[in-house]
Amino acid sequence: MLIGVLALQGAFREHQEMLASLGVESRQVRKPEQLEGINGLIIPGGESTTMGKLLNDYHLFEPIRQRALEGMPVFGTCAGLILMAREIIGSVQPRLGLMDMVVERNAFGRQVESFEVDLGVPVLGEKPLRAVFIRAPYIVSTGPGVEVLARYGDKIVLARQGQFLACAFHPELTDDSRLHRLFLECC
Repeated sequence: MLIGVLALQGAFREHQEMLASLGVESRQVRKPEQLEGINGLIIPGGESTTMGKLLNDYHLFEPIRQRALEGMPVFGTCAGLILMAREIIGSVQPRLGLMDMVVERNAFGRQVESFEVDLGVPVLGEKPLRAVFIRAPYIVSTGPGVEVLARYGDKIVLARQGQFLACAFHPELTDDSRLHRLFLECC
């Protein structure tokens, strides 16, 4: 199995380290031809408007959308969640629009208001998942095809739609690999 990790900006190396710890090979994706032969793609956290601009500059938007619509699994974390959304409140920034969800950027506050919490994720078992929220978005609403996997208070922070998985936090910044394993099951 070969997983692509979008490597334009953000926490891509940490995702590669997590995949390596699971014995899975990964490839940094910066050009359309680097999508060839991958079994899935991770879109890491970072700055979603910057990543959207770079996706345009490097001509990656349509190739990623096309591969995803043909069945390639995609896992978006933090900024990746924003890019996967159908709608971003108060923003016209470029997005992939792969998941039927509306998201709010920086919904938990600024950088200094970042936090960690143990999150109940029933699909991963009884043990809570440590979630690192850094200038995190959240999912305001979802369409009928989206399965909500976790909430923090009343805010949706983890969801799945078919072969697409999106979370508002940074699972790559912990040593808990369960969310990455869940994504790999789709691949």
